[in-house]
Amino acid sequence: MKKDISNSKQNIHRRHFIKGSAVASLGFASGALGVLKSCGQTSESGSFVKKNDAIRLENAKPGTRDWLITKTNVIMNEPVELWRSPRIEGYCSDTSISAGETLKVMVSTNPVSEFSLDIYRTGYYGGTGGRFMKRFDSVQGKTQLDPEIGKNRLRECKWEPSVEFEIPEDWLSGVYLGKLTAKEGGVQSYVIFIVRDNRPCDLLFQCSDMTWQTYNSWPTNEWSLYHNNENGYTGVKGRKKWSTNQNDTGWVSFDRPYGQFCQDHLVNRPDSVGSGEFLLWEFPLSYWIEQQGYDVSYISNIDTHKNGPRLLKTKGFISVGHDEYWTLEMYDNVMAARDKGVNLAFLSGNSVWGVVPLMPSYKGQSHRVMRREGVFVGEEIYKVFLEITGVNAKYPAGPDGALLMGGRQVADGIHPKGGDWVCTKPDHWIYKGTDMKEGDAIKGIIGWEWHDYPGMDLPGHVVVANSTPIRPNGKALGPHSGTFYDGPKGNVVFNAGTIWWAQGLSSPPGHAQINKGPDPRLQRMMKNIFDRFISY
Repeated sequence: MKKDISNSKQNIHRRHFIKGSAVASLGFASGALGVLKSCGQTSESGSFVKKNDAIRLENAKPGTRDWLITKTNVIMNEPVELWRSPRIEGYCSDTSISAGETLKVMVSTNPVSEFSLDIYRTGYYGGTGGRFMKRFDSVQGKTQLDPEIGKNRLRECKWEPSVEFEIPEDWLSGVYLGKLTAKEGGVQSYVIFIVRDNRPCDLLFQCSDMTWQTYNSWPTNEWSLYHNNENGYTGVKGRKKWSTNQNDTGWVSFDRPYGQFCQDHLVNRPDSVGSGEFLLWEFPLSYWIEQQGYDVSYISNIDTHKNGPRLLKTKGFISVGHDEYWTLEMYDNVMAARDKGVNLAFLSGNSVWGVVPLMPSYKGQSHRVMRREGVFVGEEIYKVFLEITGVNAKYPAGPDGALLMGGRQVADGIHPKGGDWVCTKPDHWIYKGTDMKEGDAIKGIIGWEWHDYPGMDLPGHVVVANSTPIRPNGKALGPHSGTFYDGPKGNVVFNAGTIWWAQGLSSPPGHAQINKGPDPRLQRMMKNIFDRFISY
């Protein structure tokens, strides 16, 4: 096992940096920056740094595009769809981790090869998208066994750690990618983890890592939460098979690598393998937030589940991308935060839909295994859902997600080309500075899945956007609604109701753009929302 033999100031080649670009763009002199403490209060020189300057100063440090994968060996279609990188692949011991805690990285190489692990923090960094943090070189790899099929079809790796290190105190909260490179052949893949903190912050970015894992089909294309022995795939491609008990699909574990996400997500990107769905749906928001210099901290779904008080230290909680699977504890914790005055932004679609419990791993580590238990629609709507789908319910319904978000998933809301965000309330403050008029549209931003059902008896509930996406064959799909409602303490809840919202903000390196890309009107709307969160 490779111990921590390097640090962020050693073994750094010139290629790891693009000198001064971020510093120049933000107007800082490079000699005045120093190394920030994780709390964001003081620099290495001892000068005082405002809390909300931490992200600005972090992104003024030299960035690099060396974090991007350039050579992959993702096996597809022969003889079995693997959607994985067996030449080199790995996973982390924790979805999120704090400074001072020890992270273990489990890696397998087949054939056996030495490898390197380069760790980067993702962000803006002058447009490069990442900053080099640490390198582990000449690590001896080995082929680690694919897990046996366990009870409830659980595939749970029992790999030995290859690299183990303590998270440095000066690593700011963020989403971190580890780039694995095999010496033999130079094949690469990612591992991903979140560095969290407990500091007060303006915005709290929740990664949707539980949904990443439910769609993860590693080691072959039949081991996601959507598979079972009786019917095979029971998700979108198998709608006709929903007449059986969809609850009895397999269980899934975080103790395994992430395969490539392309089965249902319209994107064939081998160079994202190992990164979950972060680069697909979430990175454009993180990149833009850090470009704007907002004071943001990062957590995982699991942190929302186990640490409700953390949510009370932010002004705005953000659900991002494809945030489908939640625990009951997550729902309760976010609802409690709303009731105590935290603003909420659901910049996501298909969100708060599937109820999942979190269970321990084979070795007793908590929050490592999931199964499916019903949907967040409330008992009355659940009865209708069961009649339509023919599902033989094994578990009761969760509480209604629309009471939290102001809308919920459209049952037939999957569209490869997306729909339009159509303005309905041009006088609403979200549209300030956009010059949008009633009926004006932002094209193609509604997809892959979206929300509607806004007719909730919630205080101040208002529909600010409404449309009905149309399939390429002319058939109308379920409608979309973008909504606000008022929280009890002067706070607000915004529901963009689309997985693709962040794609209207930026198109960073490593991201696969599906629609037309950034739109200045949506960028201004996002600024209006976040500024409202921070200043109310």
